[in-house]
Amino acid sequence: MNPDSIVEVAAAVLTQPDGRVLLARRPPGKAYAGYWEFPGGKVEPGEALEAALARELHEELGIVISHACRWITRVFEYPHAIVRLNFFRVFDWQGEPHPHEGQVFSWQQPDAVEVTPLLPANSPILKALSLPPLLGISHAESLGVDSFLARLDIALHNGLRLIQLRDKALPEDTRLALARETVRRAHSHGARVLVNGSLELAHAAGADGVHLDSAAAAQLAARPDCGWVGVSCHDAAELAHAAAIEADFALLSPVLPTLTHPGAATLGWDAFSALAAASPIPVYGLGGLGRDDVTLAQSHGAHGVALLRGAWT
Repeated sequence: MNPDSIVEVAAAVLTQPDGRVLLARRPPGKAYAGYWEFPGGKVEPGEALEAALARELHEELGIVISHACRWITRVFEYPHAIVRLNFFRVFDWQGEPHPHEGQVFSWQQPDAVEVTPLLPANSPILKALSLPPLLGISHAESLGVDSFLARLDIALHNGLRLIQLRDKALPEDTRLALARETVRRAHSHGARVLVNGSLELAHAAGADGVHLDSAAAAQLAARPDCGWVGVSCHDAAELAHAAAIEADFALLSPVLPTLTHPGAATLGWDAFSALAAASPIPVYGLGGLGRDDVTLAQSHGAHGVALLRGAWT
């Protein structure tokens, strides 16, 4: 792929408080006329991505961005061009979007889009956007199974919608029973459960997918056969491999110092931001973060935060 042949695009995911995102239908006379996409446009030579995004949204929608957060970057090859889609999440803006270029707009829930057809590059984007900002990692080994399940009920009641069942040191029969009960309770709230490590256990428990540590992911050349796949990563190479096996998201750690690993090397926000922005899949920050750090993490390119102890307190 010749880098000079890639068309740089700044794309916006304008998001309402209820999770709806803005899609625009391409007007007649443009390539893929009638297809739905995220608003944005080409980056001019020498133009910063943030400046291009602000310019395009003002020209196309008549709005002024109050704050935009880098999210993910995906390269897609259309018959007429190779485009690099630099996605930003925009949660706050001034003005009401108005079709300045003949588009039609529609606010849609990412997991229940009702408009068609979509540009081919956007299906994985919408799946990624259906991920919630908080991910809870189970902690039953330390808390005890009964205490964990009681805290799980509270967390689900309070809105937790994505759970990684970890607890790999538990006996297999205990872990299967815990997985099944976690899935049962989670599904009653519309939440998803990914089992850490074992595809067989995930299937047996009726879970929504698997989560792989970096060593397990490194052994794979293709995506596991399940609905959702997460991967734990610590650097650019591991993130790239997670994307190569078509994982749906990654956990990137450790962001900040933690109580369990005092003195261990951490990424820090600068390194985390650079890695998250370059990733084609959404990234959760893990390590030294709490549930109140979602906005901070998103301002550094994270999709959200993953919590171990903090998810159950």
